Amino acid sequence: MSVKQIIDRFEKKSPVCVMVRAALENVFSADRLEAVFDRHARRQCSGELMFSTVAGMMAAVVCRIQPSINAAYREDAEEIGVTVKAVYDKLRGIELDVSRGMVRETASHMATIIDKTQGGMAPLLPGYRVKIVDGNHLRRTDRRIKELREMNAAPLPGHAAVVLDPERMLAIDAIPCEDGHAGERTLLPALLETVARRDVWIADRNFCTTDYLLGIVARRTYFVIRQHGSSLRCKLVGRKKRIGRIETGTVYEQPLEIFDPDGKSRTIRRITVQLHQPTRDGDDEIHVLTNLPKKITALKIAELYRDRWTLETVFQEMAENLQGEINTLGYPKAALFGFCMALVSFNILSVVKAALRAVHGDQADASTYYLADEVAGTYRGMMIAVPDSYWTKHYADLSATSMARHLRELAKPINLSRYRKNPWKPKKPKAKMTKYRRPHVSTAKLLKQRNQQTTENH
Repeated sequence: MSVKQIIDRFEKKSPVCVMVRAALENVFSADRLEAVFDRHARRQCSGELMFSTVAGMMAAVVCRIQPSINAAYREDAEEIGVTVKAVYDKLRGIELDVSRGMVRETASHMATIIDKTQGGMAPLLPGYRVKIVDGNHLRRTDRRIKELREMNAAPLPGHAAVVLDPERMLAIDAIPCEDGHAGERTLLPALLETVARRDVWIADRNFCTTDYLLGIVARRTYFVIRQHGSSLRCKLVGRKKRIGRIETGTVYEQPLEIFDPDGKSRTIRRITVQLHQPTRDGDDEIHVLTNLPKKITALKIAELYRDRWTLETVFQEMAENLQGEINTLGYPKAALFGFCMALVSFNILSVVKAALRAVHGDQADASTYYLADEVAGTYRGMMIAVPDSYWTKHYADLSATSMARHLRELAKPINLSRYRKNPWKPKKPKAKMTKYRRPHVSTAKLLKQRNQQTTENH
């Protein structure tokens, strides 16, 4: 059987896996990754073990194609040509700027591909570029590092501030930090450097500081950020006006003056939502601050802030469907590189989803779970059947336009029912149980009793 015949079978039986592999080759080509490394590395050098090789192994683990870095290494140990210790040494030394640069530069390329497919989603605020930012603290790791082995403590490898482009569903930036105890505010100066004209930054109250808000204003752009009770020097002015209602509550608006350290003030808008149901923290109302112009109504701003949960959903999908927080990677740089690789892998799936939307319309709401599951289940077999040279030859050097066209062609024959999300329904609460004096029961007898009762009732 020829390679062409084998590829045709995979395109028919597992088209999503082919799309993912093609996108990976285009976005993650060795030349592209080595260029990212050369631009951002300051201390590390490629040496015998190339950065693109380590990135490929990490991608296999993150996508659950391989269970661990060691397993990914064993798969191609002869071709890699160095010891597994050298691989781990490389991982523990990958600089944070390299991890961040990988996310930013690959996201820029994928954004172009999505635009060329014409499969982006409707803008949240036409005429502006909305960016949602939130922090994610990586979960504790195993105590494999010598200094941790005797400690009765949970080691934290770090955290990152992630910026999401909701129109393309791409993580377009990640600012990693090795200090697991540090909060999101330590990353605000680096985040502020990325603010551009016509941006609208949406964030929760951890990002509500005077310097950050006024820094955004100084750059002539906009924010929609929940007010933090104690982080601003501010004063309410004017009258509180009732504007209307949204799904979650009643909306009010009132001017607010914020003061910089020199005592100079600037007036912004405070949008208050009196909630029908309190938040999980017990708050009956939330206050959202914004400097958007008056033509953007308070109701629209309240709805915009609700879209902040889009990024929370991304983190949840990554945790459930990808392996972005690898508890065996205790060294902070290695753990944060794994998390950034998970963001890139999520972006690859977003490119696939965009191609599906472009071909099948907005009803093509593909489930990340089913997409990731197909990739994890099929990828290794496909890589055995189809040599690496095929993917490099056909996809590595394709332009964004050609890549988008090819993804659309692959998406045309796909049966969407295989990947469609199941509608969410509230789960019935389960009775709480304890292990104290808990008997065993026969499921068969219980079902028999239920059938007898059903028969008697009819």
